[in-house]
Amino acid sequence: MIKQQEKIIPTPQSKQKLYLTVLLMIVLFFGSAIKTSSSLTELMIGIPNMLDLLVQMFPPNWSYFIKIIPAMLDTIRMALLGTTFGAIIAIPIAIFSASNIIKSTWLHYPVRAVLNLIRTIPDLLLAAIFVAIFGLGPLPGILALTIFSIGLVAKLTYEAIEAIDPGPLEAMTAVGANKVQWIFFGVIPQVLAHYISYVLYTFEVNIRAAAVLGLVGAGGIGLYYDRTLGFFEYDKTSSIIIFTLVVVLLVDYISTTLREKLL
Repeated sequence: MIKQQEKIIPTPQSKQKLYLTVLLMIVLFFGSAIKTSSSLTELMIGIPNMLDLLVQMFPPNWSYFIKIIPAMLDTIRMALLGTTFGAIIAIPIAIFSASNIIKSTWLHYPVRAVLNLIRTIPDLLLAAIFVAIFGLGPLPGILALTIFSIGLVAKLTYEAIEAIDPGPLEAMTAVGANKVQWIFFGVIPQVLAHYISYVLYTFEVNIRAAAVLGLVGAGGIGLYYDRTLGFFEYDKTSSIIIFTLVVVLLVDYISTTLREKLL
């Protein structure tokens, strides 16, 4: 019995794979630093300048809050409208992307390819393109956030659709339900809570994104970031950062609470 127990004791795994992985990561780290002309020496030299900038940012200009409230409200409106429009448009795209709903690979694969293309383009680049087309203002920001929201919500939703219980769908097919009835009574009830959760999460992300879209002229609080930094008014910049932080934390708390109740 003792000999049999000794035979089944597993031998410790070789640490050669771990050592090779660590070595590869070190090589990639230093290779990236060389290619990007980054060095620890430059970082150490720049630390006093960073500290000097932080000194100039404090104390914040508290009276500046009154002036930037309208811009912050514009930022929230941009995020809200962009999320809403994107979430609505994402519904049919998610359905056509789900392989368990649309069986034809000739249909759902091209839709997924378009979805991947949408998610590849950064929101700042989208905003810059729309600013060039429509001019300065909140409209380019809303359009940029709409497209960004489509990519995010549709991706998460179609993955949720593909993970639903197929039982209700098979039962509905057995009694002669068509595709529309399939979706409304078999798919939507199973993914609705997830969909709302994804929309709330996208709204959180869009609040952060909308705060910087003004740097390319797409409206919102980002315009004031650009102005204050351009005129070296760092006390006002810190006021904007604090205001934005408070709004983002508040939205995150509300959104997280709602998502926890849904799921």
